[in-house]
Amino acid sequence: MPPLNTLVAAVLLIVLPGASVRAQAWDFGTRNTDLAPAFANQTRAPKLQSGISLRVETLARGLEHPWGIAVLPEGGYLVTERSGTLRHIDKNGDVSAPIAGVPQVYARGQGGLLDVALAPDFATSGWLYLTYAKPLGGGFSATAAARARLSPDRRRLTGVSDIFVQSPPSPSPAHYGARIVASGAYVFITSGEHASEAEREFAQHLDKSYGKVIRLAPDGGTPSDNPFAGGPGAAPQVWSLGHRNVQGAALHPRTGQLWTLEHGPRGGDELNQITPGANYGWPLVSYGENYSGTAIGTGAARAPGLTEPRYFWDPVIAPGGFAFYDGAMFAGWQGDIIAASLTPGGIVRLKLEGDRVVGEERFLHGEMRIRDIEIAPDGAILALVDAADGKLLRLTPEP
Repeated sequence: MPPLNTLVAAVLLIVLPGASVRAQAWDFGTRNTDLAPAFANQTRAPKLQSGISLRVETLARGLEHPWGIAVLPEGGYLVTERSGTLRHIDKNGDVSAPIAGVPQVYARGQGGLLDVALAPDFATSGWLYLTYAKPLGGGFSATAAARARLSPDRRRLTGVSDIFVQSPPSPSPAHYGARIVASGAYVFITSGEHASEAEREFAQHLDKSYGKVIRLAPDGGTPSDNPFAGGPGAAPQVWSLGHRNVQGAALHPRTGQLWTLEHGPRGGDELNQITPGANYGWPLVSYGENYSGTAIGTGAARAPGLTEPRYFWDPVIAPGGFAFYDGAMFAGWQGDIIAASLTPGGIVRLKLEGDRVVGEERFLHGEMRIRDIEIAPDGAILALVDAADGKLLRLTPEP
């Protein structure tokens, strides 16, 4: 029989419907490197204690490794499952049969059906976007994004067409990136660099769409004001470069600027404020190290001409999706970042003043792998639990 403390810990990890969870005591942990930050609070910002307890409600369960969520205007949700299924969850939490018409996916390693986002005019047009690992034959795949129309009965996709396919194809089923953000005039897509020693260098190659943020028109066209459009030997879709594996992306509610969350290696997860044409350094520099313990690139954390992260974690939080809080339910959280953590798991809140992080708070710390975050129209936080028997959670403040 396991020791009593193990049994107690196991019980504490079970979150029942309607359970109340306070912000836990937590430790930043031992750093992997001794690389110094570039400015105050760039890492290990002061720990916040909001005093808020979260009420955790399970809206839906039985989801197979859910990856992305979109909130429908009439209520209800669209949720992707990495195995290749898109599902509709209604306001009562009933999970639909698979929605027909989803593109074939490469469901190996970290690949599969990944993010989903609604077009700004979805309520009238029905257009939405999916990202996925696209099978390209011979064990090769690529990050891809498709546009499609969802039928009014929420049962099928029509008019499915790719608006982006990463180039060149990769033999490595890892680091797809694949978060997608649809604004009024543009669509932003994040692409990973597929993790291998040979391919990670492509994050610095402007002719390859590895390790990049991509900006497109809604139909997949290339905006003429993209920073490398018309440049010799450059992929015109590129908005920024030097990324490792960006799995979080959101537009700031006041400035409209894109921010991203990026997986580092062992240490060095990053929060980045994206500037067109900027180089974020991977794999030349990093605040982390290789899993073997060897240095990344030059062994330095920064270099002239490379853009600093606004924040980094060492050890990692393994970030998923995030949202800027823009609601009335959590007093004092307006404009804060609410981020998913896969390892150690849970939810990370970052308090911002301008473009600087001034505090960090954690909830559900170490309890479950959270893959994506959205904010419901009433201000509740929606969180996807990434598991074979995954869940959609609704988080509200305990009265």
